[in-house]
Amino acid sequence: MRRFNGTTLIMAALATTLGALAYPVWSYADRSGTGQANVAAGTVATQWGPLTAADRDLIVRVRLAGLWELPAGQQAIQRAPSAAIKEAGDHLIVGHTDLDKRVRIIAAQLGVELPNVPNEQQQGWLDEMSAATGSEYEYKFVNLLRAAHGKIFPAIGTVRNTTRNTLVRQLASDANQTVLDHITILEKTGKVDFDAIANEIANATTASPTGPAAPVPGQVVPSAPAAQASGNVRTTSKPSPGAPGTVNTARPDPTDSLGVLGQ
Repeated sequence: MRRFNGTTLIMAALATTLGALAYPVWSYADRSGTGQANVAAGTVATQWGPLTAADRDLIVRVRLAGLWELPAGQQAIQRAPSAAIKEAGDHLIVGHTDLDKRVRIIAAQLGVELPNVPNEQQQGWLDEMSAATGSEYEYKFVNLLRAAHGKIFPAIGTVRNTTRNTLVRQLASDANQTVLDHITILEKTGKVDFDAIANEIANATTASPTGPAAPVPGQVVPSAPAAQASGNVRTTSKPSPGAPGTVNTARPDPTDSLGVLGQ
């Protein structure tokens, strides 16, 4: 009896040990509910690389941006009393006409269905601008558009960083240039309410502020030494392709192998 009990205990201990050894393998293989599983669940294979839900979301968002920003730019050229607002409208039209060509071609290649009208929020912004006049119109035009561009800017960067699809990566690069150009030209009007933007972001933030300590009034900080390569290194590139305060958005026309633009 004692021998049987001892054998039983040994067998139970071995089973427990084997179970403990096997569990990490089973738990690793069953990754349902994890971030990787969630990404994989919405991913389809294409000849240009995996296409995730985030990739498709960016494609749709680029299309939606043009559906309301292009008419907003046209309205600015027709209604705005100042040259700076008209210039911003010009950039919106040119930028989104170009981006819309690119996103339509890419969406057709990847099989992503695109919307044909602005979403409810975007239509509301257009209605706000249409109902405003004079200085109120200029304020709404600049700040509604500046806020929208500021919010999609980091989203573009995230997709550009994480996508494994070459078409989406190129679209993100093109959209990044266009959005930065529009942010720059809107700020050039001198009518961006930076306090309102900062307060909106601050109200949505719960974490404590981080970063270097606040400067002490009147205290002179030492000048930082130059960051530069050591030795005699020859370089040919330049820090920026355009003049300071401008964004170079010039790029070749897209290749329309499916004849999307002729439809």
